Amino acid sequence: MTPELTVLALSALLQGCQFGWMSIRANLEVGPGVTTSPRDPERLPKPLMEMFSTRTGRLIRAMNNHFEALILFTIAVLVVTLGDKATGFSAACAWTYLGARLLYVPAYFFGWRPWRSLIWMVGFLATMAMILSAILF
Repeated sequence: MTPELTVLALSALLQGCQFGWMSIRANLEVGPGVTTSPRDPERLPKPLMEMFSTRTGRLIRAMNNHFEALILFTIAVLVVTLGDKATGFSAACAWTYLGARLLYVPAYFFGWRPWRSLIWMVGFLATMAMILSAILF
């Protein structure tokens, strides 16, 4: 397996861990009566996101952000792998993406400003660099 595919697999596992951490906190805060319900707005006492603590809300947003980032990273890995353009540079970009995503979760959870945004940018730029390297080289 290429390093890029390995990092993609690890990124998917990270997404699963983020989902688990968020789910546990959400269930502890609002209970399974809410989390297993259809969550229809008219059945809730207030909007769902307003029912969570600040940090659980941050975990939810960080998890959703990773879903968005993972789409682009998956495209980058597919382009590099299927285009037979894997290089040491693309592998370094992939590992940089994963490192940034690993740092992003605590950065968001603890509200590190402006570091959260800078960490996000590192992961995004690493993904774009992978795609560009496959196109240009």
